[in-house]
Parts: sequence; structure tokens; C-alpha cells
Amino acid sequence: MSEWISLETPTGRIRAWLAQPHIPPHGALVVVQEIFGVNAHIRQICATFAEHGYVAMAPAFFDHFEHDVQLHYDADGVAHGRDLVEKLGFDRALEDVRAAAAQLQEYGKVGVVGYCWGGTVAYLANTRLSMPAVSYYGARTVPFLNEQLHAPMLFHFGEHDASISADDVALHRERHPEAEVHVYPAGHGFNCDQRADFHRPSAELALERTLSFLRRALRPAY
Repeated sequence: MSEWISLETPTGRIRAWLAQPHIPPHGALVVVQEIFGVNAHIRQICATFAEHGYVAMAPAFFDHFEHDVQLHYDADGVAHGRDLVEKLGFDRALEDVRAAAAQLQEYGKVGVVGYCWGGTVAYLANTRLSMPAVSYYGARTVPFLNEQLHAPMLFHFGEHDASISADDVALHRERHPEAEVHVYPAGHGFNCDQRADFHRPSAELALERTLSFLRRALRPAY
């Protein structure tokens, strides 16, 4: 079952997309969007995780400013999305992630998976909120790589990503040798079938690795 729900955050109420599995859940996930809002792609990601036994919630961060933001993958969408994430800021985004995680605790351990801008939010949820995290092509993470990980961490990158250089990927490995880092023969946004850089084999392998990681990271402590 999937539906919009209400999420109370420290700076106001926003909506969140919630997908629930048809089996007893293995745990729960906060899914952090790209800069384009909780669009069909993000809702499908939630559905996929629900199919694999996780309760998945995608907070609509931009509801703080505009209702139902679902931007196109074009120049105008990128410009608008960048303005919104700059206005939101990482601290406020993390407050929303914390609020979502608190609401999900009844389903077991809670992790976070983020994409693009959300990939950096996921990383910061690890370093600042101690949440197991999966970051897909988080291009804004490098300035924060001196922060300490406090939970299991998985990074996915595209080899041909113009916004994340090979040196940037190497820096992730250097600063966080305890993390899993995988690089795919693809560009930025390779997991999104609405993007030109969508690469199905890489997306499928990344999902397989993500699910394996989540099984370990969210395993109950008993």
C-alpha cells in the first residue's frame, strides 16, 4: 500500500510518501529525493523497497516552501530544484529526516537512502544522526568528508559522472576506508529511468548491492 501521509517536523508539517510491504517489514527506510521533488521516480523507488520488505518513506522537503513540487529533468527543473535545496539547507533537511525516522521506528531499525542531492543528505544522516546510509552519486559530499561515520555506509558512483570526478571518488575511499564504495560504467543519475544517463545494468547491480547492505545494516540485534 502506498499513500501520502502527514509528517510533523520541527519547522512545520509536510507530506511524505509512504510505501508499505505486504509482509512483516525487515526494517524501514527514509528515501531522500533528488532536487526534483517526490516525483514518480522517487515514488517508484519507495515501491521497490516495499516489494523487498521495507517500509519506505520519502519526505516532501519542498513542502516547506511549495506544495507538490515535481520538477522536470530539464534546465528549468534543475534551476528551480537547486534554488529550493539552497533555500532548504542541509540542517533543515536533516531535521526532516530525523522526524521521518522517529515516525518509522515502530517498524524496526531505520536506514536512509538518498539520490543526487539526497545522496549527500544520506551521508550526513550517517555522520550526524548515526543512521545506516546509502548514497547514490552525492555530488555535494566532498566538503563534508572530514566528518566521522557512525554507522554502516555505502556509496554508489558513475564512472562517467561529470559532477563527481575520479579524484572525488578516491577521496571518499581515503577518508572512509570502512565504507563500501562501488563505481559503475555509467554517468550521473544512472539509477533514474527518466534521465538520459539511465543505465539499467548499473541500476540493477546497485540495487542488488543496496539490498544486501540493508539486510546486514538493519538486521535486528538479537
